[in-house]
Amino acid sequence: MADQARDPIHDVPAGLPRLREIMRRLRDPDAGCPWDIEQTFASIAPYTIEEAYEVDDAIQRGAWDELEGELGDLLLQVVFHGQMAEEEGLFDFDRVAETVAQKMIFRHPHIFGDESRDKSAAQQTVDWEKIKAAERAAKKETRVLDGVAMGLPALMRAVKLQKRAARVGFDWPQTGEVVDKIAEEAAELVEARDELTQAEVVEEYGDLMFILANLGRHLGVDPEEALRAANAKFTRRFNAIEDALTAQGRSPADSDLAEMDALWDAAKAAEKAAKAAE
Repeated sequence: MADQARDPIHDVPAGLPRLREIMRRLRDPDAGCPWDIEQTFASIAPYTIEEAYEVDDAIQRGAWDELEGELGDLLLQVVFHGQMAEEEGLFDFDRVAETVAQKMIFRHPHIFGDESRDKSAAQQTVDWEKIKAAERAAKKETRVLDGVAMGLPALMRAVKLQKRAARVGFDWPQTGEVVDKIAEEAAELVEARDELTQAEVVEEYGDLMFILANLGRHLGVDPEEALRAANAKFTRRFNAIEDALTAQGRSPADSDLAEMDALWDAAKAAEKAAKAAE
């Protein structure tokens, strides 16, 4: 009885049924949690995105001991949305699961249908895109760029938009042409900085970022991954600056740009030496 008192959900099977029952009780208008009751699809969406990034962060860091919990947090978001949808009579969690199950069956005819499994990964990707195009057409998404989610990170969405346009031939044939366009946009940005309004500066900066994303696509580089790696490198080297100053009993605020630049170069050289020794 003591264990049951500590666990008020003891009468529900463990796993997903238990999690769904917990969410149902949290959203109960009479006995639930006031915060959970007040939430809407729109208010929860940012948390859903945040939890997806935290899953990615655990994977990028190889923090496998954290991944289980982060996946649980992400699953909770799906359950939360499913509960709200059920309350509004839109659909329920089982419908969500069945819809994605049917989608996976439909998109893998070489596994669940009559098509041969004897395909390269590249051919499977082509077939996958054809199937998704048919799905978009069924949803009346007839324009080339329809269906590219607005909520994607801007760099990721830029690449997806560019890939869609490239499928119908709207693309630079050569990488060099993209580089030339980058030089042109950079010059326009400098002009905007010196002569135009802040709104025009923002516009020109956005144009430059968009073309840089396109260059990444032409080079086979994922801009999101490349920028993530650059962020990690900056963090690593700046931490080395901070560590060096801390060893002297100082902080970056007690230093100046010239000294910190020298410490940055030292950290960079140490990294290169470590790589060469591997």
